[in-house]
Amino acid sequence: MKSEEKEMPEEELQDTVADEVTENEEKDPIEELTEQLEDCKDKYLRLSAEFDNYRKRTMKEKAELILNGSEKSVLSILCVVDDMERAIKTSENATDIVAIREGLELIYSKFLSSLGQLGVKIIETKEQPLDTDFHEAVAVIPAPVEELKGKILDTVQTGYTMNDKVIRHAKVVVGE
Repeated sequence: MKSEEKEMPEEELQDTVADEVTENEEKDPIEELTEQLEDCKDKYLRLSAEFDNYRKRTMKEKAELILNGSEKSVLSILCVVDDMERAIKTSENATDIVAIREGLELIYSKFLSSLGQLGVKIIETKEQPLDTDFHEAVAVIPAPVEELKGKILDTVQTGYTMNDKVIRHAKVVVGE
């Protein structure tokens, strides 16, 4: 640059420096702020559009989960349905009631096992104290012995929990 300065006449050098100074002075602070504002607006619009797309995508995924979320449950129950169909077909010609009963008990235990894999459990009631969080007393009868007072004597309808949440209260008979 020093070699250029020596070669340039002094007038040209002053003009060049003056042009650079006026270019820097010409950048008005209002123009700079306007550019920054436009840049921020652009970033905001892009971010807003990106967020809208994210929201729409998550809503679509949620709707799919709701629609297809029970697929696992249905698949685990279908094998029990197949067993029931076979049992019905076999029972048409069967004469051994004990064998039919054993088959039905196997299917029932398989069904309970399938429900257990989905987090469903039976609420225990036999001789348990009445707990209104899990049980619904539908009848009260005199207790046959003193230690059964306030305890469950019979179950009218089995109750179930799913992942530790009651999905159906057990309907019970309580001793008084």
